[in-house]
Amino acid sequence: MRPPILLVIEDEERMRRLLELVLKPEGYELILAKTGEEGIRLLSEVQGIDLIVTDLQLGKSSGLQVLEAAKRALPDVPVLIITGYGTVKSAVEAIQKGAYDYISKPVDNEELKIVIARALQVRQLSRDNQALRAGLSDQFGFNRIVSRSPQMAEVKQLAGEVARSEAMVLITGESGTGKELLARAIHYASPRAPGPMVALNCAGIPESLLESELFGYEKGAFTDAKKSKLGRFQLADRGTLFLDEIGELSPAAQSKLLRVLEDRTVEPLGGVRGVKVDIRVICATNQELPDLIKKGRFREDLYYRLNVCPLHIPPLRERREDITALLDAFLEAANRERGSRIRRASPDALAILERYHWPGNVRELHNVVEWLTISCKEGEIRREHLPAYLRALDETGQKDRPSLLSFGLSVEELEKAMLQEALHK
Repeated sequence: MRPPILLVIEDEERMRRLLELVLKPEGYELILAKTGEEGIRLLSEVQGIDLIVTDLQLGKSSGLQVLEAAKRALPDVPVLIITGYGTVKSAVEAIQKGAYDYISKPVDNEELKIVIARALQVRQLSRDNQALRAGLSDQFGFNRIVSRSPQMAEVKQLAGEVARSEAMVLITGESGTGKELLARAIHYASPRAPGPMVALNCAGIPESLLESELFGYEKGAFTDAKKSKLGRFQLADRGTLFLDEIGELSPAAQSKLLRVLEDRTVEPLGGVRGVKVDIRVICATNQELPDLIKKGRFREDLYYRLNVCPLHIPPLRERREDITALLDAFLEAANRERGSRIRRASPDALAILERYHWPGNVRELHNVVEWLTISCKEGEIRREHLPAYLRALDETGQKDRPSLLSFGLSVEELEKAMLQEALHK
């Protein structure tokens, strides 16, 4: 492991020599510069600088000029300012412009060591944070959204731009298009990636329990409240809260949600004071919220609060280029996880899959692949391996009966359905 590299910029030879005597025994590699101009040049010439120590007064130039150049060239590297008597005001100005800290002359050697050690810890934490974000982005980022279509390329590009902001996002699209996957990709590509990503399906919780799930409750708030419980807002503090099927919120929950979004304060049920939260909210729906507004079922002011950055995921039938890409990705994962050895789909089978209109979208295609791991197991997927409702398609891609796979059956349920189908042949 290499020693930390310190760029020290000091025009006074005596002070430069003192800094060298104090810091070299600490195991640091020192790069010394006699002028501000030389220091600024070294910013681009020296690789791996971990900390910059600069005097505030540097003859023709100043430490503030060095600071500005450092923030442009090495924005994540902390800058420590050394200031003489009477220039503390300028040192405070340097802090306001992004300096890590300042030390006044005459320099206390022990204080200098402590401040530098602390600054390097901050530097390491920043690196660890960046590495964590990069790892999370690889695991949960936009690369997990498999696509080849120009429509999805546009969606991912816009989502990537949105991720860098703190703006609220409203994702729309039919069921099974991948709205939660996109929401997670936005979170893990954002500055909030190290924080929690908390999801709640508003349609999956009874209305009587939804508010307590969202906002939490205090002990004794109701009969069964034996102890306090944090709501999803508090659990998502310093991270992202994803609210799926936002159109299912009751009028009362909509009002409370609007209030939280306006003042960033959550009031748990039974509580007497609000709790501040630092969150980003991403919502999704498969409904047309403007239609719900016209019917009086959704608040118009809440809609405009949520719809700051709208993203729409088109249904799979409108981006058929993605079917083959998704099929290949799902087959690769299935082969790896289930030990199957399916290579590809035959032209006839692929034509059926590309012609079908996929009402269940990507989720339904994934379930079909689960079926294929049972019916095919290895080799090439042929027409007879496909579920009966797909084999019965006419030339327009319509089917004779509803698709069971549209409803997210488990593998066990698929196996049972397949056996029943075989018995009736």
